[in-house]
Amino acid sequence: MPMYGAIIAFKDFQLGDTIFSAAWVGLKWFKDFFGSISFWRLMKNTLVINFYSLLFGFPIPIFFALVVNEIRIIKFKRIVQTVSYAPYFISTVVIVGILYNLFGYGHGVINNILESFGLDRIRFFLESQYFRPLYIGSGIWQSFGYSSIIYIAAMSGVNVELYEAAVVDGASRLQQIWHITLPAIRPTIIILLILNMGRLMSEGFEKIILMYSPATYDVADVISTYVYRRGLVQMEFSFSTAIGLYNSVLNFILLIAANAASRRISGISLW
Repeated sequence: MPMYGAIIAFKDFQLGDTIFSAAWVGLKWFKDFFGSISFWRLMKNTLVINFYSLLFGFPIPIFFALVVNEIRIIKFKRIVQTVSYAPYFISTVVIVGILYNLFGYGHGVINNILESFGLDRIRFFLESQYFRPLYIGSGIWQSFGYSSIIYIAAMSGVNVELYEAAVVDGASRLQQIWHITLPAIRPTIIILLILNMGRLMSEGFEKIILMYSPATYDVADVISTYVYRRGLVQMEFSFSTAIGLYNSVLNFILLIAANAASRRISGISLW
């Protein structure tokens, strides 16, 4: 009952209708979406962007947490943590503005440097090959510090006596990390990986809309931006609800599969 609004996905809902008074159309909107020329492009772009974000973005907070955990000067450690957390609290609009100041064609710092070396300026935001590196790289920079908090917290709970015993046995710092720290935070890593797998087909539309253009639709247009255009811009509420419902079900299936695979392989799972 709390999700009764999802019924709109099976109806022809228009402004002025109620959820129950709108005409029932069954699976019409799902068939339209699956049969559209945009379907495979949207699926591919959404999956590729999220996969590379997970592939490159998931290990970095772990590595950063390991580095921070090794810092012995408390004041310096706090400064490093504060500086790394700060980008997470910057608004998406400001982040994209920074990217334009760095990579913009007319006044971007990078293009100014290229020109000073006698090289041609590059239209980073109008060429498809640069969209994903810019999008994924900026996302990692913005979130890696904040994402490392949970790993740093997990490391703080490791028994100090284990490290003392390792030192007595002659273990180096790298050996202590490999044989003590990483095994201790392994359950945390696996649980967060499962949760990230459950979002593999989801991507926020705000940052992409600010960065993309029709010239980069072939690599930048994802399910959420398509829903935004069809649902809010063109006011096709039922169609966009159907796509959103399909996306949610797909993410749910991925979460179940990842949890089952983790339970079978490592013995660690959400349930």
